[in-house]
Amino acid sequence: MMIRFLFISLLSVSGIALALEPLNPAGFLPTEIARPLLEQDPGVAAARGGLDVALNEAGILDKSPYEWTTRATGQQRRLESGPRYNEWHVSIEQTLRLPGKAAADRNLGTATVEESQARYGEALHEAARDLMTMWLDWLAAERARELAEKNLLSMQASLGAVEKRIRAGDASKLDLSIARAELSEQKRLNNDVKTQATTTWLRLSTRFPGIKRQLLPLPTPLPIADNAASMRERILAESDVLKGAQAQMRMAQAHAERARAEKTPDPTLGVFTASEVGGRERISGIMISIPIPGGARNLRSAKAAAALGVSYQEIEMKKRLLETEVASAIATADGAYESLQIANEGASAMQENAALMHRAYTLGEAELQAMLLSNRQATAASNNALQAQLTALKGYFGLLVDAHLIWDLAHD
Repeated sequence: MMIRFLFISLLSVSGIALALEPLNPAGFLPTEIARPLLEQDPGVAAARGGLDVALNEAGILDKSPYEWTTRATGQQRRLESGPRYNEWHVSIEQTLRLPGKAAADRNLGTATVEESQARYGEALHEAARDLMTMWLDWLAAERARELAEKNLLSMQASLGAVEKRIRAGDASKLDLSIARAELSEQKRLNNDVKTQATTTWLRLSTRFPGIKRQLLPLPTPLPIADNAASMRERILAESDVLKGAQAQMRMAQAHAERARAEKTPDPTLGVFTASEVGGRERISGIMISIPIPGGARNLRSAKAAAALGVSYQEIEMKKRLLETEVASAIATADGAYESLQIANEGASAMQENAALMHRAYTLGEAELQAMLLSNRQATAASNNALQAQLTALKGYFGLLVDAHLIWDLAHD
């Protein structure tokens, strides 16, 4: 009864008419570029090879494990004080797999293939996660490099304003020294950001050889609050972890069916012919042998039934854990999107404030420290907005990957 309820609940999830359809988000890595990179991943290739193994295993299980057996014996009969006779005995026999066992073996083969398909899908999903994360990290690092170069130009303009005021006799050499030190610090930060951009590209290109260095603007994440329920159901329906757990439970069920059927031993049938007394007697007939079942068969059946109960509990636990992770991921992505809007507003305000302060310093209406502080605040706000955008993108595209809505990740 519990197993029936579980299958009904799983079918209700997978049978939902989801409103979400596969996407090709603007500015995101195109499917025609991403898919070959994923298929060449060693983990994905290994899982694909495992699927081939499972298909062969299913073919083996579909066939009977028993083969024809031939027997031949020769003997010599010697009568006391009499002649000797050459005799022989030939037989051919085969054990027959009962229909219930054959059906259980076929079910086991089908479940084995389904589990391997789920393993392949999960390997593809994990590789897609890595590609998405590393690609976004690289784009963000390149965007940070652009911001650093912009900040360097801004600091050079600030130094020019200080030099202009010195020539006008309106600033001290200390201000010039401070501005030059600030410029040196910005150069150091600029170099660090360039190094970070280089290392992120090396990680990406090493993890996924063959990817082209095509620099694109960072995509814009979209809110998912209105589609949260559909997204949740889609992720649960497409989860290869759950599909694998379902396949493992069907394997356990097939093992239980096989062990239950094994309580009745398979019979062995055969035919034989023999020659005795030097060919004067010819014997032919049929033979049948059936093992007498012992208590071990009942124990193996009970063990398989208990393992099926364990498998049921494991799939329930995996389902609950996945639901928890999905709910957390959706809430995190939604919060990251809101944080991005706030960070963008703050960055815009700080940039405007820095421009006004620079103008005020040029006109002699503000102190150097106030201008430098506004520059630092604008720089920090821009970097915070970039990090907020990266976090929001990872949350948003992470959900799309989990829901198999991009890169043709969806599969049965």
